[in-house]
Amino acid sequence: MSATRRGAFITSVGDLLASWNLPHATGRVYGLLLMTEEPASLDAIAAELDLSKGAVSTAVRQLNSWGLAKVIPQPGSRRLLVEATGGIESLLEASHARARTLIAALRDGEALLGPGPAQDRLQDVIGLFAGYVDVGSELLDRHRR
Repeated sequence: MSATRRGAFITSVGDLLASWNLPHATGRVYGLLLMTEEPASLDAIAAELDLSKGAVSTAVRQLNSWGLAKVIPQPGSRRLLVEATGGIESLLEASHARARTLIAALRDGEALLGPGPAQDRLQDVIGLFAGYVDVGSELLDRHRR
C-alpha cells in the first residue's frame, strides 16, 4: 500500500472516531495500529503520526479503555508496546459495558419517580439502551459462531 493511501486511511479513521467524540489523534493512532503488523512503541507511533508522546500516551489510554488497543509492558523496562485488538467486536463489547452501566444508573432513577411523563420518558430511554445491548449481543454471538 502506498504511503499516501496509508495516510488517507489513518486520517479517515481519525475523522470517524472524532465523529464519535474521541480526539482525532486517538482515531489516527488506532488507524495506524490497525495497519501495523507488529506491536509499536509510543515513540514510533509519535514519530510516524507527528504527534507528541503525551498525545500518543493519552490516545493509547483511551483506546485501551474502549478495548481497541492492548498495551504490552516490556519486562525490565518502562517502554510499552501497543497493538490494535479485534476491532469492532471489542468496540461493541466496550460500548455494551458502558450502556449496561448507564442502564443500571437509570434504573436507580426510576425509584425516585412516581407515575407520569418523567417516569415514562426514563423507561423509554432504559428500553432503548436495553434493546441496543440485546441486539448488539445477538449480533456478536452470531459473529463468533
